[in-house]
Amino acid sequence: MEHHYDTVSNAINSLKRQGFTVDFNLEGNYLVNEGNKIGVSDFSIVDVYRYEGNTDPSDEAAVYAIESTNGIKGILVTGYGASSDAFTGEMLEKLKIR
Repeated sequence: MEHHYDTVSNAINSLKRQGFTVDFNLEGNYLVNEGNKIGVSDFSIVDVYRYEGNTDPSDEAAVYAIESTNGIKGILVTGYGASSDAFTGEMLEKLKIR
């Protein structure tokens, strides 16, 4: 991580300017966008930024810059800590961090 952004929206805006333009969601063992499903094993995490709320543990979030093996670059935003579920944590463990 070379940069730290003060908010989730600043991180997302900066990553989009760097070419991470696809908004991903988790579904089963796939990252999905607009009906496309790409297996988790076909992606790696390029960068990750974590945020914690000042007073509310449910305000914790992580912003992932993700790149697929065929060059698709996008962003995945998840809750973590108290607001995450076991499935999300299990899914993200499958992704490799460069």
